[in-house]
Amino acid sequence: MKTRELKPQDSIDFEPFYQALEDDPKLLEEALEILLGMVNFEPKSIKKLALLIKEDSRNLYNEIAEMSASSQDKGNTTSCCSGH
Repeated sequence: MKTRELKPQDSIDFEPFYQALEDDPKLLEEALEILLGMVNFEPKSIKKLALLIKEDSRNLYNEIAEMSASSQDKGNTTSCCSGH
């Protein structure tokens, strides 16, 4: 039995997909939720994704780091004094 030959990755046009994600913030959010769901239970995938974000998307990495620090700061304040 002869196997089907797959298209080379170079011939696939992802531009319409990328354009749709840029044009529709809700679609982008849904795509990110799917991606995060896919890697959620795979520690190796999570580490790879985190490394890609750190290396290739510095602004996103900085935003995540800032949000993480902000969450930790809020967690360290006592309930009587938080935000005042």
